[in-house]
Amino acid sequence: MSLKRKLWSFVTVVTALVAIPMVAFAQAPEAAAGKLETNGLALGAAIAIGLAALGGTLGQGRTAAAALEGIARQPGAAPRMQTPLILGLAMIESLVLFAWAMAFLLQLKIG
Repeated sequence: MSLKRKLWSFVTVVTALVAIPMVAFAQAPEAAAGKLETNGLALGAAIAIGLAALGGTLGQGRTAAAALEGIARQPGAAPRMQTPLILGLAMIESLVLFAWAMAFLLQLKIG
């Protein structure tokens, strides 16, 4: 199975896991008149933190793989590569933390 096919299978499963509960808990339009905005904010916060975690994980994985490959090719360069690697990983992680903070602020706006 190719990587593209696996990715599409994963996206399909995640979409189904998000869409099925929304349909199951659907309410009549008059019952949910004021709740649409808060549900949208909660869903937006959940998607934001999920995508940020996914993107951060992929970025950190590629960064570490590139650094390890460089160290494997030239072991003497390991001390010079360590500091930029740690700084890069910290900056990638800071973006995930910013997304978490924004999702948290969206949740506070709901309450």
